[in-house]
Amino acid sequence: MVFIDAFLQNNRLDHLTQLMGYHPTYLENFLRTQQYLLRGDGPLPFHYRHYIAIMAASRHQCTYLIHLHEEEFILQNGDPDWLKGPSHIPKKIRNLFELNKLMAHRPWLINKSHIDKLTRGKDNWSLSELMQAICLMAHFHAMCSFVYGCGVRNELDHNGESLHRRLSMSDDSDSDTQGNEPEVKIEVLMERMKKLNEDDSDDPTEEERLKRFESIENQSVELISSSIPSPRVEVLKYCEDPEFCYQDFAKRDNIDSIPTFRAQDYNWEEHGFSLANRLLSDIGSNLEDRFNIAINLTYYTMGKVKNVDTSAFRCAIWNYIHCLYGIMHDDFNYSQVNQLLDRNLKSYIKTVTCYPERLTKKDYDSCMQEFRHSEKVHVNLMLLEARLQGELLYSLRAVMQHMT
Repeated sequence: MVFIDAFLQNNRLDHLTQLMGYHPTYLENFLRTQQYLLRGDGPLPFHYRHYIAIMAASRHQCTYLIHLHEEEFILQNGDPDWLKGPSHIPKKIRNLFELNKLMAHRPWLINKSHIDKLTRGKDNWSLSELMQAICLMAHFHAMCSFVYGCGVRNELDHNGESLHRRLSMSDDSDSDTQGNEPEVKIEVLMERMKKLNEDDSDDPTEEERLKRFESIENQSVELISSSIPSPRVEVLKYCEDPEFCYQDFAKRDNIDSIPTFRAQDYNWEEHGFSLANRLLSDIGSNLEDRFNIAINLTYYTMGKVKNVDTSAFRCAIWNYIHCLYGIMHDDFNYSQVNQLLDRNLKSYIKTVTCYPERLTKKDYDSCMQEFRHSEKVHVNLMLLEARLQGELLYSLRAVMQHMT
């Protein structure tokens, strides 16, 4: 039934939908949210929405999404000249390029001044328009991670390329990644999770929690990915400053002026949710459902093993992704990251989350080897949603600062 709804919405059953179909509860909510963002009530014209999707996908050279939304842009009576490059689009949309760039790669650099600039002047954005644009950009940045992480290729009607490969990037096994280390087996992982669930004696102080967070943050710097591929001409025409990319939060400039983002001070549940709903009716509720489904979804299996409580593993993945963006959750014990996520998996998570266009077959093959394909898809759904939430937290905090 969910596939029927997807076909009616998009006039096709694309590869993304088929992969998400492993998890129908999630897919149903995902489709509802995407339908609302692209085709539902909202202040932005429909062709604007698809052009913003193209802009967002271009930051990660995701031609799969670019091609899909070029078609949708034309179907929504968008001006074909806009698809020729930045000089052909309205200044109002061109003004989004800077925010799009920061959200995609270094969202911690977003501040009140970026929102001030967009909401003032001749070609200004209303706050409700900007809220919809922010949600669209964050959604499609995160979708790029899922596309690359699951190896989705172009549809058959896009240049006749193959339907699906396990990876959309190079199969080169000589890339400088950490795929050589032995993977932690499921049996060992299960034993560690069981021990964590039974042992509640480790109650670190606030200072110790911060030290553990910073330790994980600094260790992530050591995870080196393969080099960034050269952008195609079809991608370059949709983005400015294509060389700008993710930089480790631990190595950021101006550490004093850009402190760790403390979730206790600004979080989705208490702050982002209500602001999103206030500026764009129902979007906060739709996103809330997606976040909850992604992190709580479980079939109590891990590989061939049944009746497994995977909550600690799921929580470690979610919080590690936020750690890569400098977001600290005070109620999480960051020592669990190293206990439950081996180096290969952390390297995969970092690559897919921060620069998915660099993913290689070696990265994919080096982790989750005993997992079922549906479980790997679930991990990629968590990467999608945790990244999406991280981008929104930084962006919405800046919007709130602008409003106060």
